Amino acid sequence: MKLKSLLNKLASEKELGSIPRPYFNHSVEKKKAFTAEQRAEVLARVGLNVFFFPSEMITGCDLLSDSGVTTMTNEQWAALHMGDEAYGSNRGYFALKDQIRTTFGEVFFNEPGKGEPNAFIFHQGRASEDALFTQVGRLGQNMIVPSNGHFDTTGANIEANRMQALNLFCDELADRDLGFHFKGNMNVVKLKSLLEEARDRVPLIYLTITNNTAGGQPVSMENIRAVSSLAHQYKIPFFFDACRFAENAWFIQQHEHGYKSKQVKDIVHEMFSHADGFTISFKKDGLTNMGGGLFLKADGLFVKKYPQIPGVLLDYQILKEGHPTYGGLSGRDIMALASGLAAVTDKEYLAYRINQVREFGEGMCSRGVPVVMPVGGHAVYVDVDKFFEGTKMRPDDFGGVALCAVLLAAYGHRACELGYFTFGHFDRVKKVDIFPEVNFVRFAVPRLRYEKQDLDAVAEAMRVLHNCRNEIPGVKVTYGRELPLRHFKARFEFK
Repeated sequence: MKLKSLLNKLASEKELGSIPRPYFNHSVEKKKAFTAEQRAEVLARVGLNVFFFPSEMITGCDLLSDSGVTTMTNEQWAALHMGDEAYGSNRGYFALKDQIRTTFGEVFFNEPGKGEPNAFIFHQGRASEDALFTQVGRLGQNMIVPSNGHFDTTGANIEANRMQALNLFCDELADRDLGFHFKGNMNVVKLKSLLEEARDRVPLIYLTITNNTAGGQPVSMENIRAVSSLAHQYKIPFFFDACRFAENAWFIQQHEHGYKSKQVKDIVHEMFSHADGFTISFKKDGLTNMGGGLFLKADGLFVKKYPQIPGVLLDYQILKEGHPTYGGLSGRDIMALASGLAAVTDKEYLAYRINQVREFGEGMCSRGVPVVMPVGGHAVYVDVDKFFEGTKMRPDDFGGVALCAVLLAAYGHRACELGYFTFGHFDRVKKVDIFPEVNFVRFAVPRLRYEKQDLDAVAEAMRVLHNCRNEIPGVKVTYGRELPLRHFKARFEFK
């Protein structure tokens, strides 16, 4: 009884400033040693393009992407050994089917022989987007796919099929208001205006959760309902780009009225009840290194409006990826994915994951580095325009590209420019650069991989670079300025 009394007293005290991680390190990989001079030499050789820089030379944190770089759990490693590499109907397919139905809802995966095929497995998310937009692009001319923020390859898949990828960012994104937690919302006023003018040119509406292009910001349930209602009012199917669905649901639980007492898995079900379908890269909230999918709601508006598409998608999947029961994935990858989806809505994992990213962003902010606030779920976004404010850096100097190159050479940390170069394009007729609304450098944090000391080192490096921002030169594009998806292929050199 004395112990119980003491425990009650301790529980009533102020919360501890630091608590243990909800996981153990399972294995350790030792880094190789490289100097700043060695990194600078290699970086110059690959034209300052961080995508071409050898990963083994990254002696700091590799924050290029959170896609496919998750450290898997011991349950997932055990699941790999249970992989069945049969060409048709491997055991992982049935485990994944059951888990998809559990996580997102039974309506997104018809039982074999019961209804039209509506679940399509792919090797990664962009392949599922390619399948969807290849078919949607054949529905008409001059079509528009509006979103709260299309990511790079999503927009490219849409435009490759002769449609316009339109971003409708919410007004709050530009604000410095720390009290508004859903800056990833779609601008419903602009969406309604678009639908009133051009409803016949909109084959579907696409909502990204969380909003990667808009600083990794989450989308509220209120906004999901509003966009879904508006879409269905105009008889237009409503889709998610669902890569970070669990992280988005956590933000709803924490910050939206009426959801504090609800479990994340129940919030996920409510989110997806409003959608007619979704594409997803399982390399994010699937907690795996590979996998993607396209899922259509049984009897949803999409399959009712376009009944010919599911059958065509099945043929497309077979031609491009393989038999529908493995869809471009090995049996062991499917088993790891089923295990990852079961784990991703765990409240301890999500709380630690998102708070780690938040503390990283706040650490940068406290050191004077301008970041998008409040911090999103999977990454910290540095505002490039504010970073170089008061310097001679011009938009066509592509300061974000220059910043990433200097950070990688000097300190061994790799980040990604998501701004004027990645989302902009070169007008071949007018011979000028067209710049987007956003100009960020993203520091994407891989799941379960880094600890506080690692991320503090990045924040310290950024503090020094911010203090020396006047000395960071701009870059000129030596190759690829006019290419699509140019950030993956371009070469630069310092001016």
